[in-house]
Amino acid sequence: MRRAPRSRATHRAPIGGSEAAQVAAVPLGTVLAVLGVLGFSLKAILIKLAYRWAPPDPITLLALRMLYAAPFFMLMAWWSGRSRTGVRGATRARVPLTRRDAVMITALGFIGYYIASWLDFLGLQYVTASLERLVLFLYPTIVVVLSALFLRERITRSAVVALVLSYAGIALAVWHDIRITGEPREIVLGTLLVFASALGYAVYLVGAGGIIARLGSSRFITFAMLSSTVFIVLHFLATRPLSALAVPWSVQWLAFAMALLCTVLPTWMTAESIRLIGASTASLVGSLGPIFTIGLGAVMLGEPVNLLQLVGAALVLGGVMVVSRRPLSRPTPRAAGNAIPRDAV
Repeated sequence: MRRAPRSRATHRAPIGGSEAAQVAAVPLGTVLAVLGVLGFSLKAILIKLAYRWAPPDPITLLALRMLYAAPFFMLMAWWSGRSRTGVRGATRARVPLTRRDAVMITALGFIGYYIASWLDFLGLQYVTASLERLVLFLYPTIVVVLSALFLRERITRSAVVALVLSYAGIALAVWHDIRITGEPREIVLGTLLVFASALGYAVYLVGAGGIIARLGSSRFITFAMLSSTVFIVLHFLATRPLSALAVPWSVQWLAFAMALLCTVLPTWMTAESIRLIGASTASLVGSLGPIFTIGLGAVMLGEPVNLLQLVGAALVLGGVMVVSRRPLSRPTPRAAGNAIPRDAV
């Protein structure tokens, strides 16, 4: 009797629990990353709306934003300090916060979230939301230059080309706004203020690499945000009366939306997306930020969009992506930048 031919079907090994969890985490992590970027992109739009509706001064608007956000960051700081299980099933014990950590967090919060945010709010009085987002997006290129100057990192030829492309793109975007508004002095002033904000954020990243590796990005960011809130409130109290906080309800709601939708939730969603899909992938999704802001600015603020601006934006995005994706031989500020939500200023 002739035997039946053996089946040649390939038998696949079942996916383990931890591997299945990683696969399942990718869609959720990607959605969280996109929503986080969208939230950060909305911030400049809400600031511009507040300046249009009932113009508060920048420090008052910034103080309202951080006062509304502070209780949420306190909760996040408590939660991030607990032991937790990651996607791969490993339990991470709580790392104690030392006095040196507290000093570093306070200093970095002062530079990265107080000074940088204040300069950004000042700059948005003069430039469009679209230009502000493109200029802020330059911070990885500034990190590269600072790392070469102070950490002796080598700048490769591809990085030089990327820097040239990025700043050529900003020149086109600035020229676009000057042509539209006819106010070259205001546009240049606003651009310089926002660039100073990006510089402050880059300095923050250069100093944050080691402490982020020790404490984790989520825990570090919440403490840095809380320390910056103290400086912002002190700045407000030193320069404004308490009555200045009594702005119209329309601005109060914008400040609350800015705190919740553009600060707290995007910070949490981006930190979670980094945990689920990794810093490199989440950073790549972060490149959608300027695109979202250009679209939202056109729809919600009526900001004009034309080919010159889009070419400038494409050059900036291309240059920054090349700089951000360079291979790393050791932990650097650029790696720290991938672990921190973009546009969190």
